Amino acid sequence: MKDIFLFESMLTPKIITFVYWLMLLGALFSGLATMFGGYQSNFFGGLGIIIGGGIGARIWCELMIVLFKIHENLQKMVQKSSSEA
Repeated sequence: MKDIFLFESMLTPKIITFVYWLMLLGALFSGLATMFGGYQSNFFGGLGIIIGGGIGARIWCELMIVLFKIHENLQKMVQKSSSEA
């Protein structure tokens, strides 16, 4: 807990997985509502929302994780160089 409050450990990478699943559920429900929702239902539009939303959520979450991995690797490099000096 101390690492989180002193910003020595990142909290966001742990949350990204949860956000990814929320985004997938949102894309699924939105697509299903478009496919089978009342007056203006559009099957192929809803299918596009499900597929596009799933791919978009994955890409966004992967980009966020890449940023945090870069940060972790930079920290390791700094610690390694400071221990060699």
